[in-house]
Amino acid sequence: MRKNTLGSLIWLRIARFTHQSNLLSNEFLKQFGITAAQFDVLNQILTYQPIIQSELAVKVTVSEGGISRMLTRLEQEGYIQRKQDWKTKWITLTSKGEDKMHEVFEHQLTFQTSIVNECITEDEQKTLYKLMTKLQKHTENKLEN
Repeated sequence: MRKNTLGSLIWLRIARFTHQSNLLSNEFLKQFGITAAQFDVLNQILTYQPIIQSELAVKVTVSEGGISRMLTRLEQEGYIQRKQDWKTKWITLTSKGEDKMHEVFEHQLTFQTSIVNECITEDEQKTLYKLMTKLQKHTENKLEN
């Protein structure tokens, strides 16, 4: 059996960190009545609204089928509204959705920041950010080709 390469070990660490971070975020966000995936979707809508459903699916960490189910749930909760313009579904936050993001955003930001700040120094954070940005742009370029 071959030994893992450093690249594969890094990928495994990133995948495990992402999974564990999402578990921690889900536990933290329970007090606000939303999940980490819902927070991500609401935040993307807040940032890019009005946004079409297919663009939103690309921006978030949810499958295309998952985004449709999640949007149905968020619409039922009164956080978003979808408007059909021929074949295009435009998505915006309702006032209730905007209120939810104003309620949750700073708390989630502080929570995620504390996880990083408790573990690595500011210089390490800058290096990690630079390296993760480089890696993310590389994978983005591979997806576009």
